[in-house]
Amino acid sequence: MKAINFLSVLAVAMLLTARLWAQDQLVVPLSEPGKPYKLNVGLIDGSITVIGYEGKSIVVEGQLDEKRKERDKEKEKPAGMHRLNSSGMDISAQENNNQVTIHSSIGKPVNLTIKVPKTTATFQISTVNGGDITGSNLDGQLEVTNVNGSIKLTDITGSVVATTVNGPVIVTFRSIDPKAAMAFSTLNGKIDVTFPANLKANVKLKSDHGDIFTDFDVVTDQHKPNVTRTSKDGMYGLKVDEWVYGKIAGGGPELMMKTTFGGVYIRKAK
Repeated sequence: MKAINFLSVLAVAMLLTARLWAQDQLVVPLSEPGKPYKLNVGLIDGSITVIGYEGKSIVVEGQLDEKRKERDKEKEKPAGMHRLNSSGMDISAQENNNQVTIHSSIGKPVNLTIKVPKTTATFQISTVNGGDITGSNLDGQLEVTNVNGSIKLTDITGSVVATTVNGPVIVTFRSIDPKAAMAFSTLNGKIDVTFPANLKANVKLKSDHGDIFTDFDVVTDQHKPNVTRTSKDGMYGLKVDEWVYGKIAGGGPELMMKTTFGGVYIRKAK
């Protein structure tokens, strides 16, 4: 098992600091290059970009979100006083039998750019505050979770489960795993997914305050809505939970899409 620590503590001018941080890299060799691997990346504060490239190692570049950090510091600074302490960034990675885990110190918003081999992989990527998740040219199973930010994945081969709360979910596939179920959900934002023209799926779709659009031929199924009635202390409630069910090209694995405030777009690649 290899453990790698990446520590930048630079007490220099802000311009120089930003330039040096932009050059910092953490190179994580895989135990078995060329074979499937697993990548787990989790942040509390910050954004994550994952890019597939023609290489054998995982390369991590980190940069503090200086604008956000300074805004947060200004809120904390007592009147009439100035700050003397330096800024720093601490990113660590652990590799064990082609399983790589990357995380950053808590309390400092950081933007990670991670280059990964184009070998088939399993990705678990998550962040919570102040950042988006972006991925491109990736092959494998992707599980992507955000809270306050968007998810945008392009040129994907394989399958995706993507969930956020405040932000859109936008995905473009190059090809898909024909046997894998997939799910896309958000609360505040649209869901916009482009699939290969040969998509076969059983779809389960819902937008509480928006519309659903597609250029695939969908044969819809008739399902009774789920109706819930409540009664308590003289108050009565009625909730109708209604989904759109259907089949594309005769059906296949389940494809679920759900949003509350936004539209749903199922696009056919041209």
